[in-house]
Amino acid sequence: MTRLVTHDLAVRPTRDELAAQDFTSSLRGHVLNHMAATMKTRFETEIAPKLKDAPADGRAVHAAIRPDTYFRFYSALRIGAQEMVWASVNDAVTRDADRLAATAKLLTAKGTGSLTLDPALEVPRSVSAIDVHHMPGSYSAEAGPDDLTAGATYENGLSVFSFGLMGKNLDDIGESSAFWLRHSHPDFAPTAILDLGCSVGHQTLPWKRAYPEAEVTGIDVAAPCLRYAHGRAQSQEVDAHFVQANATALPWPDASFDLVYSSMFLHELPLKDIKAVFAEIRRVLKPGGLMLHYELPPNNQLSAYDGFYLDWDCWYNNEPFYKGYRDQDPATLTADAGFPAGKFFQTVVPSLAWYGEAAVAEALQGPAQIGGNTGRLADGVQWFVYGNWA
Repeated sequence: MTRLVTHDLAVRPTRDELAAQDFTSSLRGHVLNHMAATMKTRFETEIAPKLKDAPADGRAVHAAIRPDTYFRFYSALRIGAQEMVWASVNDAVTRDADRLAATAKLLTAKGTGSLTLDPALEVPRSVSAIDVHHMPGSYSAEAGPDDLTAGATYENGLSVFSFGLMGKNLDDIGESSAFWLRHSHPDFAPTAILDLGCSVGHQTLPWKRAYPEAEVTGIDVAAPCLRYAHGRAQSQEVDAHFVQANATALPWPDASFDLVYSSMFLHELPLKDIKAVFAEIRRVLKPGGLMLHYELPPNNQLSAYDGFYLDWDCWYNNEPFYKGYRDQDPATLTADAGFPAGKFFQTVVPSLAWYGEAAVAEALQGPAQIGGNTGRLADGVQWFVYGNWA
């Protein structure tokens, strides 16, 4: 499945490693599609009818289903498959580490993109203290001054992890979000775009493709990911800038950006940091600018079971802040940061990779409805997007 990584920083897995990746990816697809559907049916037909009261929220569903043998089997397989994702790519990345670093150095001379690292930046413990997503070393571990193996591990792992649902370039969230914005607001023409928590730049580059005249910048606290992101962008001949910075204290003056975006970033932050990030976004946005986030739909808009299902990652996937974020109301978070309440919006954007441009454009003409596959990495995935105009 690392066949989806085709740029100059692609690793060279052996046939045995490719076979392990294909098996792992297929296993994840089976768990998240077929087993997940069976588990929901089992809860509705065998567990819920025996409860004294209907579960009020996801915690109650979790408490009711946790002793169930099938849930335990599902969870064990899902955790095992998650660990297998990283194991299936780790040897190839480690073996290619020196070549990747040398290639990235050569790529820095291409194009007009840039990489700005801050050795004095303290990586938050929410990143450094745990193996987020069970990824060994998390996203910030470094073996040397030019190391980018964390970035390589993440991109190749994502290729296996997503079992084809993130598009041929693993950038479907950014592609879908940019497609939605261009078609729903054709008069909006940002010239300065900021992507928060960009990791290796998967969802950063689509914004440069969508708005080629704009200056596009991605930030992250993890230097190895940013080194990889810069080389990846240069290899794909996309001029983007990458800066090591913490989104809670952005190193730009007020009113610097027309669009501030994030993808699957907020749920990895403690609540106090989320509030600080929203305040910073409000500060650096120009008048009339746009804040836009792709995230998981909030619990207050889901059934108790669907909320439980999405919150599984908080309990079992080393994402301790996941549920704390999803228990928040996005409209309240934006209003508390000073955004005008009347300019908040949310929508559901069908995946371009799954549905195609024509189907997505047609869907954008009607009301957006949260469905069973909204925010879930499963066949027919749809992305939940919300934001606020400044």
